[in-house]
Amino acid sequence: MALLPDITAFYGAGDEAGRLTSGRTIGTVELVRTQEILRAHLPPSPASVLDVGGGPGVHARWLADSGYEVLVVDPVDKHVGQARNQGLAACLGDSRELVQGDVSFDAVLMLGPLYHLPDSTGRARAWREAHRVVKPGGLVAAAALNRYAKLLDLDSPHALDIATTGLRVRPDGPTTYYHDPSDLCAEAWQAGLGDLAVYGVHGPAFEALRAEERRTGTKDLGAKALEAALAAARFADGHPELVVSSLHLLAVARRPRTPEASRLLPANGPESRR
Repeated sequence: MALLPDITAFYGAGDEAGRLTSGRTIGTVELVRTQEILRAHLPPSPASVLDVGGGPGVHARWLADSGYEVLVVDPVDKHVGQARNQGLAACLGDSRELVQGDVSFDAVLMLGPLYHLPDSTGRARAWREAHRVVKPGGLVAAAALNRYAKLLDLDSPHALDIATTGLRVRPDGPTTYYHDPSDLCAEAWQAGLGDLAVYGVHGPAFEALRAEERRTGTKDLGAKALEAALAAARFADGHPELVVSSLHLLAVARRPRTPEASRLLPANGPESRR
């Protein structure tokens, strides 16, 4: 199953690990928030985790250091090599067609694939594959981009197009898909997952941080800005109406423990309850 042709070129030339670990305030917020949300939902170590689209292994390295048994699956050769160089188990693979066995992992992470699956059929396959390989009662966590948050970026010439279509087509990079938050919920439910919650990873401060980067010419905005952004994101967790202010979303759900429970799930998921 072929990837969009520009994805491997884009990530092969970029520095995905540096996006989260280079000291940039926005990257630090994403790293800290993603890991603290996962920590609240993952089973205790040494549970097994399949990190689908895990890139060079930033989150997988943290999980392995915390005692989890982690396998990274990624479609980019460079990322697989980088993960292996960190001592992680890693292999090439596609989120839409995993080779791992049924009910073989305690948790499945999809922290990147949904960005690059602009067709609904591809996203549905990825969700179904995550449901297939996770054990009953196991966690599935998926990251997505929120189409409406771009309206807060006053410098973006693409904001209205993204909010309307969910797509950003770039001549110099891969086509990026942005979710409607309610559609993200529906995709998880339609795959047979339940106990669903959606979090705003960056929270309401993302575009303010971006604006401050442009104003100051620096990407490390200091401890005060970092703590303010984290505090705002954590506050928003208790206010579901604020989820649309966060560019990055993280959906967490579970595979029901019994087939009977799966049949009770609604055909279309509810709005986020976070």
